[in-house]
Amino acid sequence: MRKYFWLLVVGCWLLAIGCARMGQPDGGWYDDDPPRILGSTPADGATGVTTKKVTIQFDEYIKLTDATQKVIVSPPQLEMPEIKEAGKKIVVELKDSLKPNMTYTIDFSDAISDNNEGNPLGNYTFTFSTGEQIDTFEVAGNVLDASNLEPVKGILVGLYDDLSDSAFRKKPLLRVSRTDGRGRFVIKGVAPGEYRVYALQDVDGNYLFNQKSEMIAFSHQTYQPSSKPDIRQDTIWKDTLHIDNIIQVPYTHFYPDDIVLLAFQEIQTERYLLKQPERSEPNRFTLYFSYGHPQLPQIRGLNFNEEEAFILEASAKKDTLTYWLRDTTLINQDTLRMELSYLMTDTAGILYTQVDTVDVLAKRSYEKRQKDLKKEMEEWEKKQEKLKKQGEEYDSIMPPKPLQVNYNVKQQMDPDYLTTFVMPSPLTHCDTTAIHLYTKIDSLWYNTPFDFHQKDSMLRTYEFIAEWQPDTEYSLEIDSAAFVDIYGLASKSYKQGIKVRSMDEYATLLLQLSGINDTTVVVELLDRSDLPIKQVRVENGNAEFFYLSPGTYYVRAFVDRNGNGKWDTGSYDDDLQAEEVYYYPRSIECKAKFDITLPWSLTGMPRTQQKPDAITKQKPDKEQQKLRNRNAERARQLGIEYIKKESVIK
Repeated sequence: MRKYFWLLVVGCWLLAIGCARMGQPDGGWYDDDPPRILGSTPADGATGVTTKKVTIQFDEYIKLTDATQKVIVSPPQLEMPEIKEAGKKIVVELKDSLKPNMTYTIDFSDAISDNNEGNPLGNYTFTFSTGEQIDTFEVAGNVLDASNLEPVKGILVGLYDDLSDSAFRKKPLLRVSRTDGRGRFVIKGVAPGEYRVYALQDVDGNYLFNQKSEMIAFSHQTYQPSSKPDIRQDTIWKDTLHIDNIIQVPYTHFYPDDIVLLAFQEIQTERYLLKQPERSEPNRFTLYFSYGHPQLPQIRGLNFNEEEAFILEASAKKDTLTYWLRDTTLINQDTLRMELSYLMTDTAGILYTQVDTVDVLAKRSYEKRQKDLKKEMEEWEKKQEKLKKQGEEYDSIMPPKPLQVNYNVKQQMDPDYLTTFVMPSPLTHCDTTAIHLYTKIDSLWYNTPFDFHQKDSMLRTYEFIAEWQPDTEYSLEIDSAAFVDIYGLASKSYKQGIKVRSMDEYATLLLQLSGINDTTVVVELLDRSDLPIKQVRVENGNAEFFYLSPGTYYVRAFVDRNGNGKWDTGSYDDDLQAEEVYYYPRSIECKAKFDITLPWSLTGMPRTQQKPDAITKQKPDKEQQKLRNRNAERARQLGIEYIKKESVIK
């Protein structure tokens, strides 16, 4: 018995040790060495190559990530190459015929990493030539979104030695690269010569611009690649916080390396019906077009009389058309069959008249609506009967529903706030004499003038404009039945107290612009999400913003060439660039009671450096650096020194 007791004690002790070891972190080091290339067939940099198959051998098992997007072959291949990993090697098989006397580059970007720890090989490019020499020049730069200076990731950038404008429309790009997370591109294997540079978000994979849906960038400037010896500084880090050494590294500097392309997407002018007419509510249906046109569709009713049947509500671009049904009989009709005639573009981009016969179905049938109405009435009657039994006031007849107007009125208001009323349906009656605005002066209320009108091209939106004085109280009062819609629904009475904030609660910002000669500049004040809050037109070189609440702001400007007050895109066939955009390079802190005056040279800083990081949504790819820094970070946490270049732990 004693022997079994000691066996039990020893067993429990061994179990405790095992459990303790399971919970203890091993503290080991990550393998942070990227895969190493042992060789290739043909050799990297080989000349006179005739094979279309490239095999690259590594010292460990590797993985290839998102090869179709990350791996770029130049000159571009119209038939997709076959790129696959096979254990410790990568095999690339080109499908297009090899061009004579041509340098080929296979740019793997960061697609290659080891299989275990995911250590990336880095920006690796394999090169060979079908001729007697390798072309070694490089052309580099950045692609930014023309509308907001965001880096454009993953867009193709390519060269033409054909300097005609038609090349971009008719020929595949000569040599290509793809931008990284910073919008940075490097086109390698470039021969001496003169080139134009283009960017293309290639939708159909033909390496030329043939669809308006493709984002593009173009420039008439030509470039002649060159190089010279140069010195750069490389930083060796002990860990993520401490520098070990800064060394001077000689290298070949290729030019140009500072090209900036501003990419845009042209206005979609191909016109077609996006989907079948939609009738989400029984009293209206909507047509959605890809692009608007002044000539509106013609409707012929096949099971109803279309004359005076609708009130049309069109969007500003006339690409969304809502038809409000006037007649209750039509509203109660589940299916409206009609012949719809509208303009549509053919494959050549020419407008023609398309005629469709369509059935517009109500989302909820008349029978279902009647059941819902009956249920609602029964519930109302039960409620009224309960009130009657309790001796409280009740209604004997169910009153009609009121018109639910959306009053965009704030209790706390800025002096420049634009007040709007949005109606749920078109009006037949609008009584402005039933609208009253009162101002409180020395505890007494006085009538105050205002302007009330329908907003331009907006059927159901009305603007209420008054001269709002700071630090003043107002009362907006609207009588019942001030607004009546086409179905006879009337609005209820409405009352809202308004307090306009005092000037002591605001800041004023004055920007003094320089750097360009255009007089049609519009400046936008932005929030932390890069969204415009206010907009002013520059006058005498100044842009002034009043009534700013304390906070952090950013500023953007654009050259309003056509004077319409909004940014406009470009057009390749019209040789029209998108309107120029500039960012003030820093945030602006506004404090109450302070007036801020800032000079701003729009061209004083390169466009690639203008947009503040805090509002730049497209961030550089950081995953590679995080992987490389894992051991350095672990060393820092353990309080020891780790120098990767010597592979020594001290």
